[in-house]
Amino acid sequence: MEELKEQLSAFLSDRLYQIIISNPRKKEGAFKIKIRPVMVKGALRFQETISKGTQVFHENHEREEMLLKILSYMETDFKQLEGESMDARLNVLVSKKGKVMVKRRENSKSAVMKAPDMSHNRSKKYILEEGKTVPFLVDLGIQTKEGRTVHAKYDKYRQINRYLEFVEDILPALCVETSGEISTEKKIHIIDFGCGKSYLTFALYYYLHELKGLDICITGLDLKGDVIAKCSELAVKYGYEDLHFYQGDISTFEGGEQVDMVITLHACDTATDYALKKAVDWQAKVIFTVPCCQHEVNKQIESPVLEPILKYGLLKERIAALLTDGIRANLLEEAGYDTQVLEFIDMEHTPKNILIRAVKRAGEAKNVKKDTQIENLTEALHIETTLQKLLGTDLC
Repeated sequence: MEELKEQLSAFLSDRLYQIIISNPRKKEGAFKIKIRPVMVKGALRFQETISKGTQVFHENHEREEMLLKILSYMETDFKQLEGESMDARLNVLVSKKGKVMVKRRENSKSAVMKAPDMSHNRSKKYILEEGKTVPFLVDLGIQTKEGRTVHAKYDKYRQINRYLEFVEDILPALCVETSGEISTEKKIHIIDFGCGKSYLTFALYYYLHELKGLDICITGLDLKGDVIAKCSELAVKYGYEDLHFYQGDISTFEGGEQVDMVITLHACDTATDYALKKAVDWQAKVIFTVPCCQHEVNKQIESPVLEPILKYGLLKERIAALLTDGIRANLLEEAGYDTQVLEFIDMEHTPKNILIRAVKRAGEAKNVKKDTQIENLTEALHIETTLQKLLGTDLC
């Protein structure tokens, strides 16, 4: 436990985002514990949130007391710990025999990290403030004309704000920050592939242009002509002069020269791969992708070792989708991006999906290295994804 004690001593500071302790060894008792820094009467404390069944308990502790409690939890009660701070990520696993495995991963120097929110009784503050009328939210039926959030649409309201929080995190990668103020040296070009009904496209334009005052141009592309016509009509109605929609296919799109951000939310199957290829070729500073309908690997995957699981169609489908997204994330890392895999809530049916968020590493060439681990994985499972083929020659 000495190595864990040393790492936790560094993590327990005002730079900590959170520590999550999970995977209990016993069925009774707490099943999860969350720890975050808080300021109580001007002093740094650590708030411990203990989840037991449907009950949640909160306690505040001084640093040394919190450190001892965490070590005790990992020694006797739990098998897993995950920590995240402004400096690094910490992963801890405890084996059945009590062996402690500690892995620390430093955050990239180019990653933009916000200071933790250490308010004691913090209330949720949304980017699109409640009580402030937003035209497209009214048309969606999410707000009343007076700016009140419709109770039945509150989930959608939260989903849109969550998306904008993901965007807010990467703003410094798109813009210039001077004395805490975000600005642009030149117009920011954003392409939204497979924009669909464009709820989030309108939210993005409103946030960046109307709220942040940034000079931006957003292009939405989709195959459905009637959807594009409707979105174009709404853009004119709202006076969004630099928001344009076009009908077209991602794989054959040729409209981009200098593109700063590429978004692809729910582009089906390999359409996501073509969008990612274009983003890498453009050297886009930021990439957001929420893949769906990954059929390609499902048709290819073969593994005698995994056959007891793959014989069940539903499980095979999910494993194939996770493999596809994992490969995509790694390929973006190879291409010079700091990549995260995050949980994202879909707008239509509210399942939890995967969002791959990639930010270009400053001053790094497009083609960095070829990951032999991914090669070994795909060879072992007899698979090859479209993105591997599209980027294959680039990453050799």
